[in-house]
Amino acid sequence: MKTYVYMIRHGESPKAEGTERTRGLTDRGHADAARLTDALAEEGIDVFVSSPYRRAALTMEPLARRAGQPITIIEDLKERIFTQEDVRMPDEELMPMLEKSFSDPSYALPGGESNSDCQKRAVAVLNQLLAAHPGRAIAIGTHGAVMTLMMGHYDKRFGLEFLLGTTKPDVYRMEFDGLRYVRTRRLWDRVQAAGQGTPEREAALESE
Repeated sequence: MKTYVYMIRHGESPKAEGTERTRGLTDRGHADAARLTDALAEEGIDVFVSSPYRRAALTMEPLARRAGQPITIIEDLKERIFTQEDVRMPDEELMPMLEKSFSDPSYALPGGESNSDCQKRAVAVLNQLLAAHPGRAIAIGTHGAVMTLMMGHYDKRFGLEFLLGTTKPDVYRMEFDGLRYVRTRRLWDRVQAAGQGTPEREAALESE
């Protein structure tokens, strides 16, 4: 039985507005959420879960509304805590930390968590979703690093280079046969190809 998981990385968010949990979307972020909704409307997604960070839920909110479904907030889907919760790490400090983290998954700064710890909590949620909703289409409102770590659990090609090449928003459809991972396909490029939006390919490494 095929189950599909749609990793929906949030749209553009104002860096200086609110905390990590409360930052919303820019005008472009809201416009891209509408484009995303149009692109995914026919995918049959009927289960919606999200990180507790507002920008992630807002990005998938129009799609969930169109499907007539609620969004369930799950704490363990939050972004990796880089230094301490609700504090955004400056961009100039983030890249060296990420490089070290992806070469040493156990590395963590004081008050933060490691790649290994973040991956463990997030993949546990993903496995629970796969077990609870076999044969369904599940959307996860997510962030750059935690998304990469979840996907990297199944395919090691999803690492730092992949993270640096993602956009905001971005969409990846993971296919499972039962609990067995099959493949991943990027869908956001389909929106670009249709001329509905042209999000820049940016590193965008801030606490996604």
